[in-house]
Amino acid sequence: MKILFVSLGCDKNLVDSEVMLGMLNQKGYSFTDDEQEADAVIVNTCCFINDAKEESINTILEMAELKKDGQIKALIVTGCLAQRYSDEIQKEIPEVDAIIGTTAIDTIVETLEGVLKGNPLNHIESIDKSPQGGRKRVVTTGGYYAYLKIAEGCNKHCTYCIIPKVRGRYRSIPMEELLKEAEELAESGVKELILVAQETTLYGIDLYEEKMLPKLLKELCRIEGLFWIRILYCYPEEITDELIQVMKSEDKICHYLDIPIQSGSDRILKRMGRRTDTAQIEGMIRHLRKEIPDICIRTTFITGFPGESRADHEDTLAFVEKMGFDRLGVFTYSPEEDTPAAEMPDQIPEETKQLRRDEIMELQQEVAFEAAEQMVGRYVDAMIEGRMPEEDVYVARTYKDAPSVDGYLFINTNRQLISGDFVEVKITGSNEYDLIGEIAVKEKLEN
Repeated sequence: MKILFVSLGCDKNLVDSEVMLGMLNQKGYSFTDDEQEADAVIVNTCCFINDAKEESINTILEMAELKKDGQIKALIVTGCLAQRYSDEIQKEIPEVDAIIGTTAIDTIVETLEGVLKGNPLNHIESIDKSPQGGRKRVVTTGGYYAYLKIAEGCNKHCTYCIIPKVRGRYRSIPMEELLKEAEELAESGVKELILVAQETTLYGIDLYEEKMLPKLLKELCRIEGLFWIRILYCYPEEITDELIQVMKSEDKICHYLDIPIQSGSDRILKRMGRRTDTAQIEGMIRHLRKEIPDICIRTTFITGFPGESRADHEDTLAFVEKMGFDRLGVFTYSPEEDTPAAEMPDQIPEETKQLRRDEIMELQQEVAFEAAEQMVGRYVDAMIEGRMPEEDVYVARTYKDAPSVDGYLFINTNRQLISGDFVEVKITGSNEYDLIGEIAVKEKLEN
C-alpha cells in the first residue's frame, strides 16, 4: 500500500509529519508523491492564520475528490486544523475517514489500519498531554539538515495567537529523549540541527524548574557528526547571558538567532500582549551584538494589528531602520476566532495592511541589499544544498541563512560536491538577498 502524505504549515508540524512517516515506515508502508499512485492520503494541517487555514481546507477538499472518485481507500486528517475543527471537518467533508489531533500522532498506524478494516476511529486527546521525543523519523528535508522540536505549546497567550488553544500549555520534551533523537539524526547523516518550538528559550522551565536551553546546547555540541546547531523562535525577554555565553563558547552553534518582535510601537506591543517594549528589545539586541559581533538576527513583524495607527506604523518603520535587522519577514494581521484581538475594535482594512507590509519590506530591502554587498571579499563556511545544472553552479547556505526563509549563496566551481558538504567560500558578489562566491583557494584572511 502506498501513502501520499501532505505536510502543511510550520517546521514544528513537519517534525510531527516525519514522526508519523517513521511509524508507518516501520510497519512496512511505502510512500508516493503522486496522488494517482496513492492508496491512502494523510493531510497534516495548519490553522495558524487565515491563509494557512484556507490552504489546509483546500487540500482536504482536493483529496476528498480522490476519495469520492474511488481512487483512494482512506483519507485521514491530522494536525492543528484537525484538533480545532474536528467536528466541522467530519460534518462538512464526509469523505474524511478519521481525524487525529495534535497530541495523538502516535495513533497514526492504528487509525489507518482501522479505516482500512472498516472501523474508523477519531483520536482527539488532551492538548496538554506530555510530548515525547526520541522517536525514529523519516527525514524529509534532504537528509543533511533536520529540525529538532524541543517543546510543545505556549504559555504567552499573545492576543492575536491561537496556538495555546490548539497546542496547549508549554511542555518541554525530556532532555535524554532529545539527545537520543539528535544522535540518531547525526548517525543518519544530518549535519545541521535546527532547534524549534513555539518558544525555544523557555526550554526546561516546566520539567527542571529552570531554563535549560544552554545545558541542552552544550550536550548537543558533543554529538559527533553535527557541524551546525541553529536556534529559532527565541522570545526577546527570555534570552539570558548564560545562553549568549554558550553561543560564544561553542563552535558548533551558529551565530544566528530568530527573535519574533512583531511591532516597533510600544502601544501596539502592549495591545498584542507582548512582554517587552522597544527600549528593552533594543537593549537586548545591542548587548547581543556587543557580545557576538558577527551575530545574524532574524525577526518578524505583524502589520495592521487592530488599532494600529499611521503613527504606530511610522514607529515600526523607524525601529526597523534604527536596528538594521539582518533578516526580516512581515505578516499582515490575521484575525483568528477565539482570540482577544479578533474582538478588538478598529480592525484595519486588508489594503492598508498590505501597503504597510510593503513599506516595511521596501525599507528592509535597502538594509539587506547593503549588508549583502558588505559581505563581498569575506571568507565564510557554507553548506552545499544542491546543484543547478543548467546554470552550472552549486547552491549553498551560510550560517546566516536558515533553510527556506533566508537567502542563498551561489558557488561557481569545477569541484564535485554533494549536498551536505561544508566548504570555505570567498564572497565575490551579491544579487539582492543572495550572495555569489567561489571556493577559497588560499588561506583565510582576516575579515
